Amino acid sequence: MKIIGITACTAGIAHTYIVAEKIQQAATEAGHECKIETQGTIGAQNELTPEDIKTADVVILAHDIAVGGVERFKGKPVVDIPISVAMKSPKSLIATIEKKLGKK
Repeated sequence: MKIIGITACTAGIAHTYIVAEKIQQAATEAGHECKIETQGTIGAQNELTPEDIKTADVVILAHDIAVGGVERFKGKPVVDIPISVAMKSPKSLIATIEKKLGKK
């Protein structure tokens, strides 16, 4: 499964990047491809390309503030959660997505 997403925390500093790393690590450990765009204080990094979006099976939006560019994901399954959920349980998040989408 190909997972893409965006992380953004209130301060736009630590949690934005920590959660991106945690999601990527949990997805990779579960055998999935994953790319996460961060929207922090220095702007968007690791930006998702149109090809990333086109080939994605699911989009994770882990945020505590408004994220930009969500219209790019029209027609894709989107998991929209507070950043704390992904911070505390990234493996559980990936397992839940696998179960709901029926993909391993």
